[in-house]
Amino acid sequence: MCFVLKAINYVLQYALKKPYGVLYKKKNITRPFEDQTSLEFFSKKSDCSLFMFGSHNKKRPNNLVIGRMYDYHVLDMIEVGIEKFVSLKDIKNSKCPEGTKPMLIFAGDDFDVTEDYRRLKSLLIDFFRGPTVSNVRLAGLEYVLHFTALNGKIYFRSYKLLLKKSGCRTPRIELEEMGPSLDLVLRRTHLASDDLYKLSMKMPKALKPKKKKNVSHDTFGTTYGRIHMQKQDLSKLQTRKMKGLKKRPAERKAEDQEKKSKRIKKD
Repeated sequence: MCFVLKAINYVLQYALKKPYGVLYKKKNITRPFEDQTSLEFFSKKSDCSLFMFGSHNKKRPNNLVIGRMYDYHVLDMIEVGIEKFVSLKDIKNSKCPEGTKPMLIFAGDDFDVTEDYRRLKSLLIDFFRGPTVSNVRLAGLEYVLHFTALNGKIYFRSYKLLLKKSGCRTPRIELEEMGPSLDLVLRRTHLASDDLYKLSMKMPKALKPKKKKNVSHDTFGTTYGRIHMQKQDLSKLQTRKMKGLKKRPAERKAEDQEKKSKRIKKD
């Protein structure tokens, strides 16, 4: 969900989230850190677990709030200020098609050390990772989102990945800036408690994959199965009868005589 107010609409209208976004353009009096009912209402209305809210005033110019829901209630909210912005249209390079799954890169120790930055990293991963897929072809790896935390600021850059000829099987990789580009500064945060955060990450039993017995996988992803069967009597195994293997009448008579003689000896 995206709520647009004043100059912040240039950030909220870029095409990175198409077609997985709903844009709300009406100007509503909404203060996410004071009253969250309107955010929860739009979340339930659009069936969205992630939202982005934009506002602009003298105290907090070019303000952006990124958050996520749990059970249609606000779980995490992080407020950032936009200090510099270059739109998607300002960079005259080729673009990736809509719906392309991005590769996410996070640089900076703050993303692993500071709790606010750790939650922001988790939030950005949820926001941009897209649908879960089992396989990705090499040509589909063409879109990179790079986040750098340095000196109290967050630098967001978007690149198109180009595969060049290298003279060997592995192609040479080049990055071409595609846009948008943002310089952000961290402001207010509203983080869920550790217990609620763990509860939100708990997977329901209905969605958990069932363990398959006697199935194993090797390092290459090949599936191996083990079947337990009772001992078979191979003498009774029905095989394909071919005309060339049929016994002649003389051979049949000889076998019948041998069987009769064996029965007489036993008696």
